[in-house]
Amino acid sequence: MSTIAARPPLTDARLLHDLEEVVERELNRHLRVFKEWMPHEYVPWSRGRDFDGPLGGDPWSAEQSPLTDVGRVALVVNLLTEDNLPSYHHEIATLFGRDGAWGTWVHQWTAEEARHSMALRDYLVASRAVDPVALERARMTHMSGGFVSDNRHSPLHTVAYVAFQELATRVSHRNTGHESGDPVCDRMLAQVANDENLHMIFYRNLLKAAFELAPDQAMQAVNEVVTDFRMPGHGMPGFERAAVQIALGGVYNLRVHHDDVLQPVLRHLKIMDIGGLGPDGLKAQQELGAHLAGLAAQAGRFDERRAAILARRAKANG
Repeated sequence: MSTIAARPPLTDARLLHDLEEVVERELNRHLRVFKEWMPHEYVPWSRGRDFDGPLGGDPWSAEQSPLTDVGRVALVVNLLTEDNLPSYHHEIATLFGRDGAWGTWVHQWTAEEARHSMALRDYLVASRAVDPVALERARMTHMSGGFVSDNRHSPLHTVAYVAFQELATRVSHRNTGHESGDPVCDRMLAQVANDENLHMIFYRNLLKAAFELAPDQAMQAVNEVVTDFRMPGHGMPGFERAAVQIALGGVYNLRVHHDDVLQPVLRHLKIMDIGGLGPDGLKAQQELGAHLAGLAAQAGRFDERRAAILARRAKANG
């Protein structure tokens, strides 16, 4: 790989301006392929009945849930993550602006994402899949804390982050559906995951264009985002314990993160084949390669630990 002399970095304002044409093109492509869907059509309303309280219905109890244990935990994490949409909107609207193609995309994305929490919550309540009181209290706690992006200092870092995060969310929803034990839930989450995939494609293509405009800055942003990546729901109550259950259940863990989230985006960008970088870009590329190698090794060790834990559980239940 050859290096070139260091180039003066583009300012955030210049980068946003230069990417505006790409945003408009990708927005138009997105609107052509996006298919409208209705959240209420994916909710099993016929399972619903009144809860205890003012209507004098039946109290919730765990045996009413149609979900597997890991499906229930993962669905709550997914829903609470989606609930923080007002904070996510604030973050990207502040960074990207509310005018022009950027602003149109910000509002379109927000409107589409709002469907996800509606569908998930209605499903969970109608099917009595979780304790509705505990769910509402968790929502209040999580939303009251808000969300502050790790990448709010940089539009380019934010574009890089959401390219991976949208795919991570798609994978999490899809795997949750597979592990839920309920075909109705699986079908609903497949629809939600399809939205997330389209959002990933938008940001991935935008990130690719950023590499053409400012390759050194883009490489540094990707390296820093991948190295410090955290899911947006990391601050919710009980996240660490839930993450362990989700990881052991195969919904989202180091192996999934490496194989199904990082690698697809990086392969599409041909990240390790990008040449003509300046010293900073080349350094970031090398650091990224080393980090990915280390992450692959960690994923291998996790696979071994997970297999051993599952084997012990199977024997104990055997």
